[in-house]
Amino acid sequence: MSQTKPMIEIYGTAVICASCVNAPSSKDTYEWLQAAIDRKYPNQGYDIRYIDIEGPIENERDQDYASRIQEDEFFYPLVLINDEVVGEGYVQLKPVFTALENLGFIPDETV
Repeated sequence: MSQTKPMIEIYGTAVICASCVNAPSSKDTYEWLQAAIDRKYPNQGYDIRYIDIEGPIENERDQDYASRIQEDEFFYPLVLINDEVVGEGYVQLKPVFTALENLGFIPDETV
C-alpha cells in the first residue's frame, strides 16, 4: 500500500440535493462511506473529512469547491479521494472502492 493515507473528502450540506431524488443526505453519505470502507478494508488507514458548504469554511481550496457546487458545476455530496472526484450526487461505492484499490487498498474478501 502507498506510504501516505488517502484523504477522502465529502462536500455537502444538510439539505438533500434537489436533483438527487431518494438519495441520502451528505452527512449520511459521509457516515455510510466511512462504515463501508472500514468494513471492506479493515485496518487500512485513511483520513476522511466532511465539509459543510453552507457553514464556515476555513481555507481557500474548500471555499473553491463549495462555490463550484453552489454554482451547479458539481452536485452534492461531492466525494474526492486525493483531490480526484470519485462521486457526486447519488454516490456509488464501486468508484470509491476502485480508487482506493488503485491506491493499494486490499479488500477483505470475507465481506
